[in-house]
Amino acid sequence: MVEVEEQDEYSNPLLTDIPSSSSDSHHASLKRTGTVWTAIAHIITGVIGSGVLSLAWSVAQLGWIGGPLSMVVFGVITIISSNLLCDCYRYPDPEVGRIRNRSYAEAVSSYLGKKSSWVAGIFLQESYFGYGIAYTITSAISMRAILKSNCYHKEGHDAPCEYGDSLFILLFGGVQVMFSQIPDFHNMQWLSIIAAVMSFAYTFIGLGLGFANVLENGEIRGDLSGVSTSTVAEKVWLSSQAIGDIAFAFTYNVILLDIEDTLKAPPPENKTMKKASSIAILITSFFFLCCGCSGYAAFGNQAPGNMLTGFGFYEPYWLVDVANACIVLHLVGGYQIYSQPLFAVAERQIAKKHPNSRFVNNEYIIKLPLLPQFKLNLLRLCFRTAYVASTTGLALLFPYFNQVLGVLGALNFWPLAIYFPVEMYLAQNNVRAWTSTWIVLQAFRLFCLLCTILAFIGSVQGLISNKLS
Repeated sequence: MVEVEEQDEYSNPLLTDIPSSSSDSHHASLKRTGTVWTAIAHIITGVIGSGVLSLAWSVAQLGWIGGPLSMVVFGVITIISSNLLCDCYRYPDPEVGRIRNRSYAEAVSSYLGKKSSWVAGIFLQESYFGYGIAYTITSAISMRAILKSNCYHKEGHDAPCEYGDSLFILLFGGVQVMFSQIPDFHNMQWLSIIAAVMSFAYTFIGLGLGFANVLENGEIRGDLSGVSTSTVAEKVWLSSQAIGDIAFAFTYNVILLDIEDTLKAPPPENKTMKKASSIAILITSFFFLCCGCSGYAAFGNQAPGNMLTGFGFYEPYWLVDVANACIVLHLVGGYQIYSQPLFAVAERQIAKKHPNSRFVNNEYIIKLPLLPQFKLNLLRLCFRTAYVASTTGLALLFPYFNQVLGVLGALNFWPLAIYFPVEMYLAQNNVRAWTSTWIVLQAFRLFCLLCTILAFIGSVQGLISNKLS
């Protein structure tokens, strides 16, 4: 699964297409040109996603103490775990190792062995797939919110402006069928930059609307302990779900090494990536705190599950429309950020099993009127279309925003953001058991595991309750 550096130009999940007889020279000439700024753009595209919209609701469940504290804690955890993972790009030395681990699964294979790589691979593919479902749901909700906003503006805030999600879920799926034909990550830097700009746009709008609402109210709403519930169990479930939503908002480790593989060297890739990761997480953590806290200050314990689509904000309606349009545009790119690594792994395995298949390996030049020519591969067309159809179908089946985010955040946070990065660090540095470093890392891992278990149980309970109600 790993390759010696001299061969790395020919096979890279983010940089190359599936092997084909018609593109060998293209693979050989491909160069890594990524910088700290392109890495920051990729990270922000991956991190500032649908999760930011649920943070006001999460703070409402946890209160003025637990909400901001949880976001700070998860931000620190993300910086620590991402820095550990940055050093796993090269093997055995993080700076001069001759083997490049081009993806998360390859790093686990290099440092922990094939069995661990299989386990990590299951969580990774489930994570990529889950992000596709979550982004499909969020985009549909935002498209629906644009219609509702215009309806409320024309008919009044009490008008029965109800629209279904299904049409918008199918529409987003259709758009993703087209964008999924982009061969690889190297060909979509422009999409990541646009998506990052869109994420900043709707985050600033949500932040501004929240602060404006606080000024209009003339008070800061909310309680130290958050939403009051009729039973202790209900409070525990809601708080657990909020923790899962926060975990979802911060998690991006699954694509960290894929992004690092786009960076040019020198300087060493791990140093560039650590710098980019730290800057991006600090930026996103600041925005997360501002959005979550301003939303809670504006709406108090009535904070909606999705700040821009739950209609705490009605006016100016056109600004709400712009924000939701930015969300949709951002998530078009975000969907691809998390889908391209899955596509690469699956298609590379299929190509290895069928090296002589024309269906798998041949590419065809397509030229449409008014559009630049592009390469069409039949495997890519069929496999990626089926993948998009599956995420679309599950989004239609479970269109529950907060609960889906909570389940995905809790399910993937501990194994992918904590367990494997810590294990690889211990193996890389030959840390012996019961040394001070070992004890600190085990305590760190245990704390995160307890948070994950609590969040997962609460989020699954919420998902089942919503499905049955």
